[in-house]
Amino acid sequence: MTATDNKVPDPELATAIDTAGGATPPGIATGYEGSIQDQVRAYISRVRSGEMGMLPAIGGFIVLCILFQFLTSGDFLGLLNVANLITQTAFLAMLAVALVFVILIAEIDLSAGVTAGVGMAVFVQLNDAMKISWPIALLVSLVVGVVIGLFIGYFVAKVGIPSFVVTLGLFLGFQGLQLILLGNGNSYRITDPSILAIENSNMPAWAGWAMWAVIVLVSLGSAFYDRSRRLRAGVPVRALSLLFIRVGIIAIVVGVLVYLLNQDRSVSVVSVSGVPIVVPIVVAILWIATQVLDRTRWGLHLYAVGGNPEAARRAGINVAAIRISAFVLCSTLAVLSGLFQASEVGVVGSSFGQTDVLNGVAAAVVGGVSLFGGRGRLMQGVVGALVITAITNGLGLLSLPGGVNLLITGGVLILAATVDAVSRKRAGASLARV
Repeated sequence: MTATDNKVPDPELATAIDTAGGATPPGIATGYEGSIQDQVRAYISRVRSGEMGMLPAIGGFIVLCILFQFLTSGDFLGLLNVANLITQTAFLAMLAVALVFVILIAEIDLSAGVTAGVGMAVFVQLNDAMKISWPIALLVSLVVGVVIGLFIGYFVAKVGIPSFVVTLGLFLGFQGLQLILLGNGNSYRITDPSILAIENSNMPAWAGWAMWAVIVLVSLGSAFYDRSRRLRAGVPVRALSLLFIRVGIIAIVVGVLVYLLNQDRSVSVVSVSGVPIVVPIVVAILWIATQVLDRTRWGLHLYAVGGNPEAARRAGINVAAIRISAFVLCSTLAVLSGLFQASEVGVVGSSFGQTDVLNGVAAAVVGGVSLFGGRGRLMQGVVGALVITAITNGLGLLSLPGGVNLLITGGVLILAATVDAVSRKRAGASLARV
């Protein structure tokens, strides 16, 4: 036994480092971390005990790809549709990421979709009607999101009104506010080229490969940084070979996507190729938000509040402040999701965002985020959004009616919620046996 083995780290620091190192969130058993064989056995053990993470969502997405590829005679995974699938996923992925923050504390925000609508209504009034430059208009819109989040958080954390009631009231009220801001039946076209380019333009080939290099280097650097922190804290680390395998998989998957998207996918005389501009924007926001959630004391406290708010309060955590900040992040990121959607469709109308929040919640839950709080990761929201968008996209290629899409999406959500509930029972039973 080495000196490192004898070292007893601070429990809170060790838990935070476990989360930062890619293990399960605080409160979830991580098992022994050693050789690759140990890691595989520990992972299988966690799956058997109900800790499946986003494995069902990834499996479901693969099945959907195979099914739709067959039913559409190869069109689903064609170059043009792959690019369309990525751009269509962007706004829903950002909305799902926004909702993850409040779902992690076992709350809900039914107003996130209309918050995006109000933010974009403010944006078009400033940018289009008042001719204010888009950066300033966007900044004001984000401030609107912050104010809305503070409002929700105050009534939930301080007054004690259930988040379902507060956000349901705002869901109804903000529809009226959109009508006031935009006028009954009125809609404004997005005219600024910079905003339209987010979802409708592509980067040159070299920029796509530069993005790939940055993702690989950051992944490798983060992995070594987490490994060094674990070693300093006396926490067992994964096999070094497993680290390289993980980074290698990221490099291969992202590299294949960049290569495919850099191919000509035009359907006319105008050449269309390159990675959509929205991709690096979403990746950057996701990476920053993940660092905040996984590598800060605030993120550790967020998981603690979601897992057991009373225990968190007794441990000295300011539960009210954590809840308020979660709603602020949710509303602010919801406005960003509205920006992506406005860029995609090119129009902001009085009903903008009113039907999106349920898809956002569905995406988070389908991805593996627990509705009971305390368990989930931001990447799971992205994977869930990809599943929901794949269903919509595939059924659209098959020219099936919208009702079928709603039926299937609802069924997938119920299935995901069932898996979540069953997995929690299995995890509880495993702990009881211990």
